[in-house]
Amino acid sequence: MKKFTALLSLVAVAGLFMFSAPQKAEARAQYIKAFVAEYDIAEAKEKKCGVCHGEGGKNKKAVSDYGKALAKALGKKNQKDAEAIKKALKAVEEEGDVDGKTYGELLKDGKLPPAAE
Repeated sequence: MKKFTALLSLVAVAGLFMFSAPQKAEARAQYIKAFVAEYDIAEAKEKKCGVCHGEGGKNKKAVSDYGKALAKALGKKNQKDAEAIKKALKAVEEEGDVDGKTYGELLKDGKLPPAAE
């Protein structure tokens, strides 16, 4: 019985550590920083990750069409090179069709691409 109690205690402690461990954050602050520097849209400064991600940036799995195009243009996950990010932002400007406008035209008008659903 002592072995069973010890095993049960060990499992309980292990479970406690698993659920209380901090979640891994994968913020890509360099992307929003480059976006705001390039387009200077006040709404983007407020939305931050919500420019590309759903639920105002809280749902990282929901990615807008703009975010998907940007990810493809970046070429690799978690790109850190500022010039590569800037080139990707420029490349994506030619894409999209939002009410007959490309993403670039939309951004130059001070509007953000449609949010992720």
